[in-house]
Amino acid sequence: MQVTVWDTYVTRMDGLIMHFDILVPVAINDAAVIYGYGKEYLKTKGQEAQSLTSKECQFCHIEEASPEIKKSVKAKGYHIIEMQGCN
Repeated sequence: MQVTVWDTYVTRMDGLIMHFDILVPVAINDAAVIYGYGKEYLKTKGQEAQSLTSKECQFCHIEEASPEIKKSVKAKGYHIIEMQGCN
């Protein structure tokens, strides 16, 4: 399964930056859907009030999904890779 990777930088409520990737199947190319997945993730981190638009989240590349990512995508439609400031 190939996935698109959307590189995302969101300013948290405390002013620090959260950097994470949103991975979705290549068939999903509607940015609004992808931003919705990002907002779901932000809600789990208590950051649901933060902006998530093309300014914060942009297509980066396509890659082959690992078994773990495939499982996550099949379960909820997307996968998040936390990079920085997500704790």
